[in-house]
Amino acid sequence: MVELWQGKSMKTIGKSKLNLENQKVKAIFMAVLAAALYGLSSPFSKLLLVKIPPALMAALLYLGAGLGMTIIFTILTLRKVDKVEAKITKHEMPFIFAMIGLDIAAPILLMFGLLQSEAASVALLNNFEIVATALIALTIFKEGIGKRMWIAIGLITIASILLSISDLNHLTFSLGSLWVLLACVCWGFENNCTRMLSIKDPLQIVIIKGIGSGLGSLLIWFLMKENTAEFIYILYALILGFFAYGLSIFFYITAQRYLGASRVSAYYAAAPFIGVLISWIILKEGITSTFLLALCIMIIGAYLAISEVHKHTHYHPYEVHEHKHNHHDNHHNHTHDPEFDGEHSHSHAHDPVEHEHDHLPDIHHHHQHK
Repeated sequence: MVELWQGKSMKTIGKSKLNLENQKVKAIFMAVLAAALYGLSSPFSKLLLVKIPPALMAALLYLGAGLGMTIIFTILTLRKVDKVEAKITKHEMPFIFAMIGLDIAAPILLMFGLLQSEAASVALLNNFEIVATALIALTIFKEGIGKRMWIAIGLITIASILLSISDLNHLTFSLGSLWVLLACVCWGFENNCTRMLSIKDPLQIVIIKGIGSGLGSLLIWFLMKENTAEFIYILYALILGFFAYGLSIFFYITAQRYLGASRVSAYYAAAPFIGVLISWIILKEGITSTFLLALCIMIIGAYLAISEVHKHTHYHPYEVHEHKHNHHDNHHNHTHDPEFDGEHSHSHAHDPVEHEHDHLPDIHHHHQHK
C-alpha cells in the first residue's frame, strides 16, 4: 500500500520537520566534535613520535580507542545501564571485516607512498579521501548528493589542499603518489562500510574497529622490526588514541547515521584546521596567510553543506530492520503494547510509503536519484 504525506495533519508535519531539524543540528555537532577530537592527533602524535616509532604509534592509537571504549562498555554493563542501541549481528559481519581490512591496508599503502614520494605531495594527495568517500557513496552506495553539496565538498577539498601545501616547488607526481591515492580509495570504502554499520551500536563498532585495526597495525610493527618505547610513552599514546580515535570515531559513526558518508566526510575535513590551531597553541607553530585563506574557503564550504535543503517525492519500500529510534518522525508509526514513548531499539517493519519532505541520506533515505 502506498501512502501520500498530504493526508498528514499540519501539526504532525510540523513536528516531523522540527524533529528532522533538531536531528540534523545534533548530527552536525557530532561530526564537528569528531573532527575536533581527531584534530588532537597530529600535534600530540608529533610530540610522541620522538619516543615512539611510527608503526607502533599507529597501533597504539587504534588500541587506545578499542580498549578505552571497552572500559566504558564494561562500566555501563556493571552499572546495568539500559542500552537502547541495536547490537551487531552476523548480517553486518561482511562490513565489519571489510572495515578492519581496509583500515589495515590503507596505512600500508600510505607507507609505500611515503617511501617513494615527497612528504608535501603525500599531504596534498591525502585530501583525495574526501572526494573518494563522496564518489563511492554516490556511485556504489547510491547516496544522494546534490549540486550544492558537490560545491561544498569541492571547496572543502580545495581548502584542505591549500592547507597541505608547504612548498610548490617540491610537489611531484610519482609512482608513490599512486600508492597514496589507493590508500585514499581504501579509506573512502572504509568510510562507506562504516556508514552501513551506523544503525548499530557505535560503542560496539569502535571496540571492534579499534582492537581489530590495532592488532593488525601491531603485526605490521612487529614485521617491520621497529624499536619499542618506554611504558610511560606507550600509556600516553593509548590515552591519546582513546580521545583522538575512540571518541572521535564514536561521534563520527553517530553522525553518519543521520547525515550519510559524504556529508560527514566533508565536516570531518575540519580536523586539519583544528590540528593547526592546536599546534599554534601547544607547539608555537605559526599561522600563515595560506591557512587563513583556506579557513575562509572552508567556512564557505561548511555553510553550503549546513544550509543544504534536499526535498522531493520519494518512495520507501517495505523494510524490516533494527536500530535505535523514537516515534517523533514520519517513519516510525508502529504501535507498542503497552504504549512506549522515547528512545528504544527493537526489530520493526516499515510499510511502503511515498511522500515528500526535507530529508538527508540517513538510514531511511537510501533511495536512488534521477
